Amino acid sequence: MMTSLNADRLAQTIAQLASSQPSKERMSILDLLVNYIQKQLNAQQAIRLNFICTHNSRRSHLSQVWAQTLAHHFGWAHLFCYSGGTEATALFPKVAETLLHHGFGIQRLSEGSNPIYAIKHDRNAQAIIGFSKTFDDPFNPQSAFAAIMTCSQADEGCPFIAGADVRIPLTYEDPKAYDHTPLQDEKYKERSLQIASELYYVFSQIKNK
Repeated sequence: MMTSLNADRLAQTIAQLASSQPSKERMSILDLLVNYIQKQLNAQQAIRLNFICTHNSRRSHLSQVWAQTLAHHFGWAHLFCYSGGTEATALFPKVAETLLHHGFGIQRLSEGSNPIYAIKHDRNAQAIIGFSKTFDDPFNPQSAFAAIMTCSQADEGCPFIAGADVRIPLTYEDPKAYDHTPLQDEKYKERSLQIASELYYVFSQIKNK
């Protein structure tokens, strides 16, 4: 599987995110992430975000990809995004298809039960590497990062994340509930855009001191 980046379509998708405003309840959680990023930026420290879910198959990957993409969009060069699970499974193919629909370039680098994907959001930017792994996998940072819990099961079942500076419960409903139903495409797109719009809000609040 190899599909080139559609930069115009991705730019249109990102442009549409600005019109969506999070609720006050969600904003109070998102502001925890804003504050962490701003604190690291003010201290001239690298910013590492690890998005964590149970299986590292859907929500955590969508969050990682959108966060890295939007950090690049807003010009934050020293921000690095990761994802992991409390267990490793595989990046669910519908996630790659959903990102492709938004305009991302997708290249499948390996086969097997846990394939590796290269995900391009800009022609000149390094590809995001997507595959399922545990949150403490050597591929991910071991210290000085924000642990962002994207599902309630992982948040409740993993009360301590070693090495994390801060833990933020930014949970989302699992689109897995709609797998193999007529609503599958719609619900994956809906969840992807919800995650994207909330992260757009986060990065739009960061100020260059």
